[in-house]
Amino acid sequence: MYIIKIGGNVLDNPERLQRFLIDFAQLPGPKLLVHGGGKIASTIGLQLGIQPAYVEGRRLTDAETLKLVTMVYAGLINKNVVAQLQALGCNAIGMTGADANAIPATKRPVKTVDYGFAGDIAGPETINATAIRALLDAGLTPVFAPLTHDGQGSLLNTNADTIASVLATALAPYYKVQLVYCFEKKGVLSDAQDDDSVISAIDQNRYQELKEKGIVTDGMIPKLDNAFAALRQGVSAVLIGEAEGLPSLADSEAFSGTTITLRHA
Repeated sequence: MYIIKIGGNVLDNPERLQRFLIDFAQLPGPKLLVHGGGKIASTIGLQLGIQPAYVEGRRLTDAETLKLVTMVYAGLINKNVVAQLQALGCNAIGMTGADANAIPATKRPVKTVDYGFAGDIAGPETINATAIRALLDAGLTPVFAPLTHDGQGSLLNTNADTIASVLATALAPYYKVQLVYCFEKKGVLSDAQDDDSVISAIDQNRYQELKEKGIVTDGMIPKLDNAFAALRQGVSAVLIGEAEGLPSLADSEAFSGTTITLRHA
């Protein structure tokens, strides 16, 4: 099965999102979509007088920001994506981690930084894989917003890359899972200013080198950390590339993005 995470500047570009969803709807077999939406949340938040705050690329989620991201992620973005997929003949169902107790999490403890209502997922064993499999078996395509819950009545803002990785590892015992991170770039770049400088393959040793040289920084680090975690826990393949590359997934030789591997091939 395919677990696809969509983010970056694709969600706020209607034409690009529509092309991506057409390709996603045509993927064969069971599939699941996880979306972000931080840029849209920040834009709407500013209109409402809510100033976004980040530490090392991670959003600080106070009570007002939690209301904002709940409205934007689980409402505006999620339901628009589901509606577009229905129009394309893909029977999608919008989800957060609270629905069907799919993704329980805990509020991130305060250490040097108070991230507020940010959620940390303990691991794939906490995922309600039984409920998600029941939806897939019923022919439904879950579309997850990046929100989890603490079991005490509170929603928690949770990194979408992490959600995709943990869902992939939780479902790996039951399916041959391919995890794909789609965004606006063609893959992991060796030069951030050159869109054609795609690194075709990254293993764990190469990843360390890229971090030490400052080539891989900021939001790409948690994305790659999640990619390697998924591979170590049974996910068959992890790919990172642009949204337009989705049709090439069935043919690994045609895929022009970055393939993540534990060891050098």
